[in-house]
Amino acid sequence: MTSEGRDRPAKKKKFRNASKKGGKPSPEDSEAIKRAIGRFEMNPLPTGLPESIDPPPRKIEIDWPIKLVSKAVQDRVSEIVTRKGEFGYLPQNRVDEIASQIVDMDITLEQALSLRAALNQEKSVFSHGRLMRRSNELRRRYEGGDSVLSLSKRFDAPPVNTFRAILTGRGWSKNRIKESLKAPKSKLKPRDYEQFQLAEEADRVSSVNQTETQSAAEVFEEILCTHFSNLGVRFRKQGDLEVEQKKNEGRAIITPDLLFLDDVRVNGVPCAWIDAKHFFGAALNFQRKKTQKQVDRYVSAYGQGAIVYRHGFCGSLRLRGAQLLDSSPLNLTQLDLFHENNRVSEL
Repeated sequence: MTSEGRDRPAKKKKFRNASKKGGKPSPEDSEAIKRAIGRFEMNPLPTGLPESIDPPPRKIEIDWPIKLVSKAVQDRVSEIVTRKGEFGYLPQNRVDEIASQIVDMDITLEQALSLRAALNQEKSVFSHGRLMRRSNELRRRYEGGDSVLSLSKRFDAPPVNTFRAILTGRGWSKNRIKESLKAPKSKLKPRDYEQFQLAEEADRVSSVNQTETQSAAEVFEEILCTHFSNLGVRFRKQGDLEVEQKKNEGRAIITPDLLFLDDVRVNGVPCAWIDAKHFFGAALNFQRKKTQKQVDRYVSAYGQGAIVYRHGFCGSLRLRGAQLLDSSPLNLTQLDLFHENNRVSEL
């Protein structure tokens, strides 16, 4: 079974549009840019910025080439990477099939697989209401002998979400379902436990255990911090902001991965903060709206910033107040080692 979505080292692939830089900010970003430039002079200062920065903020210009994936390519690849009822890690022959079908397209295999994850997440969200409305039917079919995986394929919904819908059909509360899936061996009957285990193995969208995904994202954030440290840029990290805000406000409020203490300009555009996304930036409404909501909070405090996508992004994706970047300039050796170690531990 492949480590789809786990960033296997890939062969370098040349892109016909590989030397492009991020697009210029739109007129609607002008206020965000002004806010970013003037953030050190605000009274009171935005949360997280220290009263005194010594030496004072320096203007640092950074050149950041990027590689775009066109919307036309995203749409073509979307048809290739998704199949009804296919929500888990892919067998190697399926991965090889996808690789052969995209070989002449301006997209890498890792980008295509990350796009698949985004499409399945969107499908998961859109199918949730339909599953809940048919939870009684799902329960009847399941108790009549149908497996969770067969029902998942029939209704084209993630297996774990399908299993949750079955439990809902039994009249279980959300809290009971949540607690039962945290300790399934002790709280589920034998058949339910067996079916839940099969659902978990076949589901990388709504799986209860997302530990590896979160750990990989944290490694990517550290790589980003190292990159800017090596460029001589000063910043505050998300963890420091969280500790400070919990102490002063009782909870974390606005915590980008990096909050710059210097006047950083990326490809000529002012950048007050950076947030890392360990996936492909797809031009999909669900993913865009979720990220835009987060960006809006950062922009309201600090002004214009940037999102760095580990697997690049679609050229038609736009986020107000954020420049889009990919991982092209970053040294990803640490991330490759992380995924290699995880693969070895699974053998």
